[in-house]
Amino acid sequence: MARDFTPGSGVRTGRLRVYLGSAPGVGKTYRMLDEARRRQERGADVVVGYIETHGRQHTRRMLEGLEVLPRVHRSYRGAEFEEMDLDAVLARRPSVVLVDELAHTNIPGGRHAKRWQDVEELLAAGIDVITTVNIQHLESLNDVVRKITGIPQRETVPDEVVRRADQIELVDMAPQALRRRMAHGNVYKAEKVDAALSNYFRVGNLTALRELALLWVAGRVDEGLRDYRADHRIDRVWETRERVVVALTGGPEGETIIRRAARIADRTAGGDLLAVHVSRSDGLAGASSGALAQQRQLVEALGGSYHVVVGDDVPTALLAFARAHDATQLVLGTSRRGRISRFLTGPGTGQTTVDASEDIDVHMVTHEFTGRGKLPSLGRRHSKRRTIAGFASGLIVPALLTAVLSQFHARLNLTTDALIFQLGVVAVALLGGAVSAVVAAVIASVLLNYFFIPPVHTLTIDETNNIVALLVFATVALTVSTVVDHAGKLTSRAARATAEAETLSTLAGSVLRGADALPALLEKSRTAFGMDSVALLDSLTGETVARSDGSGDSPAGEVTEVAVGERSVLVLTGRRLPAADQRVLTAFAAHVAAALERDRLAVVAAEVEPIKAADRMRTALLAAVSHDLRTPLAAARASVGSLRSPDVEFSPEDQAELLATADESLVKLTRLVDNLLDMSRLQAGALTLHLAPTSLEEMLVRAMDSLSDPQAPIQPLDLDTAPAVLADPPLLERVLANVITNALRHNAPGAPVLVTASHHADLVEVRVIDRGPGIAPEDRDRVFLPFQRLGDTDNTTGVGLGLALSRGLAEAMGGSLEVEDTPGGGTTMLLTLPAVSEPRMVEPGTARPERSAVQ
Repeated sequence: MARDFTPGSGVRTGRLRVYLGSAPGVGKTYRMLDEARRRQERGADVVVGYIETHGRQHTRRMLEGLEVLPRVHRSYRGAEFEEMDLDAVLARRPSVVLVDELAHTNIPGGRHAKRWQDVEELLAAGIDVITTVNIQHLESLNDVVRKITGIPQRETVPDEVVRRADQIELVDMAPQALRRRMAHGNVYKAEKVDAALSNYFRVGNLTALRELALLWVAGRVDEGLRDYRADHRIDRVWETRERVVVALTGGPEGETIIRRAARIADRTAGGDLLAVHVSRSDGLAGASSGALAQQRQLVEALGGSYHVVVGDDVPTALLAFARAHDATQLVLGTSRRGRISRFLTGPGTGQTTVDASEDIDVHMVTHEFTGRGKLPSLGRRHSKRRTIAGFASGLIVPALLTAVLSQFHARLNLTTDALIFQLGVVAVALLGGAVSAVVAAVIASVLLNYFFIPPVHTLTIDETNNIVALLVFATVALTVSTVVDHAGKLTSRAARATAEAETLSTLAGSVLRGADALPALLEKSRTAFGMDSVALLDSLTGETVARSDGSGDSPAGEVTEVAVGERSVLVLTGRRLPAADQRVLTAFAAHVAAALERDRLAVVAAEVEPIKAADRMRTALLAAVSHDLRTPLAAARASVGSLRSPDVEFSPEDQAELLATADESLVKLTRLVDNLLDMSRLQAGALTLHLAPTSLEEMLVRAMDSLSDPQAPIQPLDLDTAPAVLADPPLLERVLANVITNALRHNAPGAPVLVTASHHADLVEVRVIDRGPGIAPEDRDRVFLPFQRLGDTDNTTGVGLGLALSRGLAEAMGGSLEVEDTPGGGTTMLLTLPAVSEPRMVEPGTARPERSAVQ
């Protein structure tokens, strides 16, 4: 998006250039610095607002010769952090400033919570900004990246911020090349390389992230091209990308032409397949909703998309759809009509489309049903061309019949002549309607009187019978033409109703298959009616609730509004809608109202769900703790009661054993009560955190001391080299103790439990590794449910709160707890926490001073 001036200020706004990386370590910062040096050599005033080198020597060398503004220091939780000094940049006012890591979350104390908001202020001040961001930090891809890598991205930037950039340059690298670069120590330190390569930087992860980046950038390029064509009023198709549109009639030839179109699209990388069915107001011979449903499934199975549009002129609707989607090729099946049908009705849809296609290639695919269709139904609402043809036939047909019958006048009688003229009038009625038939009937009556009723070549009639015959002829001709025209109108109305029903059926199917009904409804409304844009507005505030925009060349056009419920309105911009289409639009509006109501009910259900979950928690708690509370209480009471009994004399060894039993029971009881209280606080959102830089090595020692068996086989690795994490120390100790206890319980006899740590990006990953039986993929989420133990049939070994509480505490501290397979067999618990060594602030709502962790 080009920026010129801030409205009302007269100040030129800055231009934004974004280096978008497909993954960490591909060289975004290096490329940004290289661009800065080129601009400096051309005389531009370039300064460095914030650059993070991550200790990379090549990146540090690129900073030489560039002016680096000092950073501002801020304290948070007893630690010092450095941030970009926004005021210093504004005071220095360079022409270009470099700002690394656009998605970064600022330490509290500045004007903005996010670095991209700092960038927006710099741009508004007229300063050009060059920045970097990775594809995994885009808000719209956050859930996709988490599914691919298994690691949530807590620092994100809205897509619109990047999309508005004047220039977006993709910094890409093949997965194998990036892994080699990491192995050579050019991304992370040597001790962190193995953990990174085996986790986030797996070939599959990098390949998927690379594809996401390429597709996202391709989409932005496509948007820019459409905007350019719209600004310059370019209507013709630019063949920058193969898009193949296949026209479906619902006939038996559909599968053949779909597969043919798919093969055409597959010939080029990135080719798109779009199937479109035109619901006509005058119906479509051979259309079958069942066949269309099957053909839709085939299109989607082949990776294409299915669309329905409404149009009276099929060729025009097809070409309009193709041009709106920048289609390069249009695939149609050859006509199923026979020769007689083609003779009577003229050029069909295929030929008309070819004649008007201009720069779109049209493929006519032959099939086994070519020429085997039925005669067309002519009793329909007629187009302007058809009306003119009918009127002309009303003038010509009686004259032609007169010329032919004059040659056989001696062999035919008056009755035969009248019946032949009658047949001609009916044919004109079928072709042109009632008006044409009346014209033909009047002319035929005059010609019949003049040439065939004695005395011939005069308009007088001698015999009464001939007068009656002429009147009957005229009456029958007018009656038949009226009946035929009325039947045609009824057929047209029925066909229109069928077309509307097909459109609504397709709409309902699309909504039912989609996860988000409202955007699907608006998109289908726009494509079905051929509009430029469709928006749902709040009629009270005027705010846009949802919107679907096409690629029309002009945003101006006719505006159609229809009420949706009590406080919403559906606004369509584009062509003028006929009354018949507005009836269908009313049905669309009803669907939109139902979708809004469903969304409202979903919100209400979501609000009720925590209450239900709390009820389930309380029920499970009462059912589960009955044994676990009674057992240690009973054991402690029995031990203490025995010691106090005056009837029994215990030896010192027996006394020590009874005291040990009581102590052990009370420790178990204390641990259980602590877990229950913490779980209750998590569920209620009342757990207060005190986050601070915390040593993993120290927390592991404390966690091991709290175990029931201090001599348990636990082997720590690399904890002394791991950076401090941002965590609540007592809670982190509880998490480690619970996870290690679980590993010890399921570990193979004699094998130690390994506890390792690795650091990459801004996260520290702690792995607790056992050699037990492992956990099946389908059970990995269930192990984190409260009061659940895999393989247990009762609660005699505990209520199963350890892992549930550990995950809740980890997420409350801004981290996560996941399950992985241990190579060679066993289970690895992966605890991820934010690293303090990075100048980073955890997202709001995950780690704030003395906040309540609401789960």
